[in-house]
Amino acid sequence: MDIAALYQIYLKHRLICTDTRKIERNCMFFALKGAKFNGNDFATEALEKGAGIAVVDDPKLAFDSRLIRVPDVLSTLQQLSALHRKKSGFKILAVTGSNGKTTTKELCRAVLSRRYKVRATEGNFNNHIGVPLTLLSMDPGTEWGIVEMGANHPGEIRSLCEIAQPDYGLITNIGKAHLEGFGNVENVLRAKGELFSYLVKHGKTLFVNEGDPYVKRLIPDKYDKCLYYNGGKGIYAHHISSNPFVEMKIVAGDRILVISTQLIGRYNAENVLAAYCVGLHLGIPDDEISDAVNAYRSHGYRSQMITTERNRIFMDAYNANPSSMLAAINEFLAYPDQGKFVILGEMKEVGARSAEEHRDILSLLRGHGIRDVICVGESFSIPSGETDCLYFGNVDALKDYLQINPLSGRFIFIKGSRSNRLEQILELL
Repeated sequence: MDIAALYQIYLKHRLICTDTRKIERNCMFFALKGAKFNGNDFATEALEKGAGIAVVDDPKLAFDSRLIRVPDVLSTLQQLSALHRKKSGFKILAVTGSNGKTTTKELCRAVLSRRYKVRATEGNFNNHIGVPLTLLSMDPGTEWGIVEMGANHPGEIRSLCEIAQPDYGLITNIGKAHLEGFGNVENVLRAKGELFSYLVKHGKTLFVNEGDPYVKRLIPDKYDKCLYYNGGKGIYAHHISSNPFVEMKIVAGDRILVISTQLIGRYNAENVLAAYCVGLHLGIPDDEISDAVNAYRSHGYRSQMITTERNRIFMDAYNANPSSMLAAINEFLAYPDQGKFVILGEMKEVGARSAEEHRDILSLLRGHGIRDVICVGESFSIPSGETDCLYFGNVDALKDYLQINPLSGRFIFIKGSRSNRLEQILELL
């Protein structure tokens, strides 16, 4: 079956599912493969649970009129989503970058939703599977789609652009992220720059973080479809405070807007500026932008200030890389609170510089007189001689320690890569 014919079937089965635990009646089940599973093995189960169609690529499956066999399920899913995007009338804003992608995406969703029907990437489902699923979730009433694009190897953003065909693009920043796959920041720059390259090639519009020197390098000479923020050419923040939530005065020409947020960390100011730039260009009034940003609440353990019965917690444990770790720690150190305590999870995918990057973080803490530090994960296991740390191989060992040695009356910073699962210690704090 060719993609055009499959698309006509999709129009009758718009709900897409890839997990038999989440089957909805009359959906299309795509039998994707993973490192530890083969969706073809669950196709019959999906149909029994109510799926209307199952797309498979195993020729040995017994005949069923509801099975559609294709050469490769993943490739078919991607082609189908690209065709849907091409045939639909909605506009696409693509968001990528080393840090702040999800927060910026959610702020843009909040702002644009004030005037448009918007669909956006759920969570950070931003890869070669998540982007197609996001596109296929956009129904005929959708006016704007906001697609987050992640990558840990060169060429991935380029492929996602060919699928999503964005009209606008935004790169939050360039930093030390996924160095295991990219090698160095210059390669990160080239990889993230694939978004702007696509947009320039097709004459589309760029939202440019002028305050990031790497992002500025991606702008071709004399390309005039650029909208700037966080610098001298366009929108900028005249004043930023964070005690504990970010407040800022935004200047855009002769317009001045004071915005209060529920976000901690001054580094979130450029994410707010990005959302304001997007909203301003797309016709959202200042008061509605302000209301949308103020109403947004961070979730998923990103930039949250949590007060428990015993402690105050700076929680930013959704993920970590050297750039985001440095920014968050500096923000934490700026608070005047006494009794500071730091719990760090190792940073994954840092590559050859992993030991050095982890030592640098500990040196920073020592330089600011922070002695109460707990480190979790093998990357912290080599004694650095830079600070007095307690080391734990995993979060379960840390939980055992905290049950016997509870913390009380402390201001606690928690950050680490997702695989550390540091959110599990919240109940003990």
